[in-house]
Amino acid sequence: MPRYLLSVFGPAEHTEFSGYPSREAMLQSFADTGAFNDDLQRNGHFVFADGLEPAVTATTVDGQGDQPAFTDGPYLETKEQIGGFWVIEAADLDEALALAAAGSKACRGTVEVRPFHTEESIKALLEP
Repeated sequence: MPRYLLSVFGPAEHTEFSGYPSREAMLQSFADTGAFNDDLQRNGHFVFADGLEPAVTATTVDGQGDQPAFTDGPYLETKEQIGGFWVIEAADLDEALALAAAGSKACRGTVEVRPFHTEESIKALLEP
């Protein structure tokens, strides 16, 4: 079954309640996201999911030169950042989009859906 990355975007600015308007709203979102995760597992879609620390905790690594370069902070300066993600299995893109809509509602964030490479997509890249 094809796999998809569902990336959750939220404000880059770290606030007291991680971008939620109140502690109660944050806790309700956590509960709703937990229920969504349970549904994914129960229905055979769940592969892996987790939340991320704020982008300010990132270290960017560029190993393309003779010596790797390490820079504190995110690769890109943006108003929004990836706050968490799901890796799911879905029959097709339409099903993945429906699951992303449910996840977006649960976590109260915008969700980007991207398919993972498949054997067919890699073969297409390699063809002349």
